[in-house]
Amino acid sequence: MYRIQLKDFEGPLDLLLFFIRRDELDIFDIPIATITEEYLSWLQVLEDIDLDGVADFIYMAALLIAIKARMLLPQPEPDEEGEAEDPRQELVERLLEYARYKEVADKLDALGEDRSMLFTRGKASAPQFEAALPEKLVNTTIYDLVGALRRVLTEVREEPRLEVRGTDFSVEEQRAFVLASLEREEDQAFTQLVAGGSKPFVIATFLAILEMAQQGVVAVAVTDRADDFRVKRL
Repeated sequence: MYRIQLKDFEGPLDLLLFFIRRDELDIFDIPIATITEEYLSWLQVLEDIDLDGVADFIYMAALLIAIKARMLLPQPEPDEEGEAEDPRQELVERLLEYARYKEVADKLDALGEDRSMLFTRGKASAPQFEAALPEKLVNTTIYDLVGALRRVLTEVREEPRLEVRGTDFSVEEQRAFVLASLEREEDQAFTQLVAGGSKPFVIATFLAILEMAQQGVVAVAVTDRADDFRVKRL
């Protein structure tokens, strides 16, 4: 396992909202069978990288499966208002509430960023403010990046297990590998960086890139393809 702990790594509700926005779905009429199948396939990737808090994702998977099962059963009789209970209703309410919370949080973050651009008199010319402000390092969501990882892992062929001892790749080693690759070509696609690598190689490289993006060593941006992203040395 390759454990990752990122304070900005979103939870299961974010992943569902990501699916809904990406595919332009109606949040009040979620295609539960389709979204459950895709959620479970993504869960396998999140388990591979041993995401901190993966238990929350597993709980949501169980909830989605339960809702899917309820929708396959005969629908109950309509209530007094003539409306049948929708098994998805509780999930929809949670998503709407969470979306409102995220919107407020994003606005507060934006206000904080605006305030950080202002300096009080007497300090504006101090040495610590002379350097240019760093550019935004990651202009996408973590799930855009995991989408690329998921695509690569599905294409990786498992190597024959002939050796008694396998090959391990540490995040630190792959950090050096990524930096060396970006020295040769400073802007590369993730799929280009990990081409031909084994599953452990791909995962360790992915985690190294996330770590370096958080530290401001590289910039990460999605491409026109939904299943790839680019990495650039800063």
